[in-house]
Amino acid sequence: MQKTGIVVRSTRTASGQWDAPRNVTIRNCRIRGFVRIYGLGENANGEVMKASSLKPDHTSYAQAAAPANVRFEKVQIEAPSGIPFYVGPGVTGAALISSQISGRSTAVAVYLDAESARNTISGNVFSIKTEKRELIAIDGSARNTISRNTFENSDNGGIFVYRNCGEGGVIRHQKPEFNQITQNTFRYSSGRQQPAVWLGSRNGGKDYCFTDPAYPFGSSASNADFADNNEVEGNRIVGGGRNLIVSRGGNNVVRDNTSQ
Repeated sequence: MQKTGIVVRSTRTASGQWDAPRNVTIRNCRIRGFVRIYGLGENANGEVMKASSLKPDHTSYAQAAAPANVRFEKVQIEAPSGIPFYVGPGVTGAALISSQISGRSTAVAVYLDAESARNTISGNVFSIKTEKRELIAIDGSARNTISRNTFENSDNGGIFVYRNCGEGGVIRHQKPEFNQITQNTFRYSSGRQQPAVWLGSRNGGKDYCFTDPAYPFGSSASNADFADNNEVEGNRIVGGGRNLIVSRGGNNVVRDNTSQ
């Protein structure tokens, strides 16, 4: 936590209810460290998330308990080695707009975690370098808009869409669907070329997919990603081909993407 610069989070009251921040705007800041927005837990693997995930209404409960409409605009985030912008479980309406993200990450640059929705990442320049992973992870998050961003270092991957089945024994409920990935620029500079956009990048390919309990819903019922009904349109790939856009879901729209 010593590297965390700004936290917008919910707190649990004495009655057991969640007090969730709403309509927060942070702009024109330089942040040397991490941004964290979360409700039930900083990530999807905690005990509170695990208990909630055993109930059929987990997604709506997580969203009601999490911050909503938190906007970061015209900020400069310099990552000191971890994930600079983390949108936690259940967060809705978060936005990263017209900003610059630099530094380095041992993981990704932006993480949209399970049960979050309707978040916007738009008009940003990502000069950050990752060690191994993609730049944006959409993990069990739905109806997000990723548009008009420039990704300067896409060699390890651009935007991967999946559902982290069963990690930490937590059932993932929401499918990563109805996301719009449009008018972004992905730049490649080396022979290592992971996909710019990969819909359905995991599909049960992790050992922990079998660690959640047996319930008839979510990732407990199926380890598949269900990266369906997404739109990937008008993106530009520089230094690579259009084959760097991969769709392994159903009813996805992939069109008008170019390469040079």
